[in-house]
Amino acid sequence: MMNNSILSLSIWTPILSGFLLLIFSKYISGKLTKSLPLFGGLISFFITVPLYQKFDLTSPHFQLQEFYHWIPLFNINYHLGVDGFSVPLILLTSLMTLIVIIFSNQSIKKNLLHYHAAFLIMSGLMIGVFSSLDAILYYVFWEAMLIPMFLIIGIWGGPNRVYATIKFFLYTVLGSLLMLVSFIYLYNVTGGFSVYDFYDAPLSLPVQLFIFFAFFMAFAVKIPMWPLHTWLPDAHVEAPTGGSVILAAIMLKLGGYSFIRFAMPIAPDATVFLKPILITLSLISIVYIALVALAQKDMKKLIAYSSISHMGFVTLGLFLLTPLGVEGGYIQMISHGFISAALFICVGILYDQMHTREISHYGGVVNKMPLLTAFAVFFAMANSGLPGTSGFVGEFMVIMAAAKENLLVASIASLTLIFGAAYSLWMIKRVFYGKVIHQSVNKLVDINSTQFFILSVLLFLTLALGIYPKFVSNLSNVSVEQFIQYMSVSKLPII
Repeated sequence: MMNNSILSLSIWTPILSGFLLLIFSKYISGKLTKSLPLFGGLISFFITVPLYQKFDLTSPHFQLQEFYHWIPLFNINYHLGVDGFSVPLILLTSLMTLIVIIFSNQSIKKNLLHYHAAFLIMSGLMIGVFSSLDAILYYVFWEAMLIPMFLIIGIWGGPNRVYATIKFFLYTVLGSLLMLVSFIYLYNVTGGFSVYDFYDAPLSLPVQLFIFFAFFMAFAVKIPMWPLHTWLPDAHVEAPTGGSVILAAIMLKLGGYSFIRFAMPIAPDATVFLKPILITLSLISIVYIALVALAQKDMKKLIAYSSISHMGFVTLGLFLLTPLGVEGGYIQMISHGFISAALFICVGILYDQMHTREISHYGGVVNKMPLLTAFAVFFAMANSGLPGTSGFVGEFMVIMAAAKENLLVASIASLTLIFGAAYSLWMIKRVFYGKVIHQSVNKLVDINSTQFFILSVLLFLTLALGIYPKFVSNLSNVSVEQFIQYMSVSKLPII
């Protein structure tokens, strides 16, 4: 098997950059505390760009593979590779890390170098998750990426950061332990930890149900699906803006990606058997959590609950088990990365000046921050599913796929277009329009050139994906077809 280096470079360049910043932090001061992490983020981003250029759109197989023996005794290998589901998420990860570094250079005042180092290390670990074709390698990256986020929330977070970090850690680790149990069981069946071997393993329905449940507990927490969602609003509220951006834009996608990569193709019969339950849970996430978002008084909490509701479309699309549904759910993952990141940045800009996220403390912000208001209105409309934006494409595809399966399911899912507009636009009205009630609003200063650049990039990407979704679907089409093929073949042992 030919070994390439691009995936290893994509993983280890940001990790090495982060550790170098930590090691030499005592000797770095002044402008270098901002320019060196930015240089590391730029290099890490540009290393991932060739993934798009080198990717063969016609091949359903894993590409750019790297294979080295790691622990031969247990047949554990350093095995990397990407398909159409991996590449867009890797590019999204490196881009969002760069955006966080640029934004945080102005907003973080304490231990900036260590802050950037944590994000660079976490970026490489998340790319490792998206690239791993060995289950133990995947598990190492999956667990390790929790540590930087734990530190980011715990050190740079809000007043209740300790509670939020412990809750975040316990939810994610407990689910991951069940996933490890399923990997060990599959090792006993196949004799290795290769994804290829797992896909070919014949498993009885009870075994598939057990394995799917173990995976579900790990991946549903990460998305998060109702009722395993309660850690996310607390983590978002206490996290610094950069932490919220990465949580919403990347970390939630790890759950959806892992359902595609592991749970569903390894246990296809269990997925089909549980399909009605999984669709019901997705609908509850979409509708009920949207209603919860309506009741929020904190802007960050509102956007956090909005994220859970929109990620419900991802799981609904995946569990419909149709090409249109899976494609729509995947595009929704990428779209949500742009829109949620932009909304959290808008809130972060306000918080840096007002030091509050309470909606009632605002009003009339447009009088002092017309540029920020324009961006906030656009991203709120995109969050509501405005045609022409990426927020419309994924949801529309999932609703269309649901309509072909069951009109009732499609009708319930489409309620999000009403509720999404309600909580998004209601927040915009109360924060940015109306009379200036609190005098502190009069002291606000509009966004600077750096913030304008960041929001413009996200606006462009939101429009580009909304107008021409083939940017993503061209990459994922063949992988979607192969995924559906995996799901259509029973893995029950032949008696």
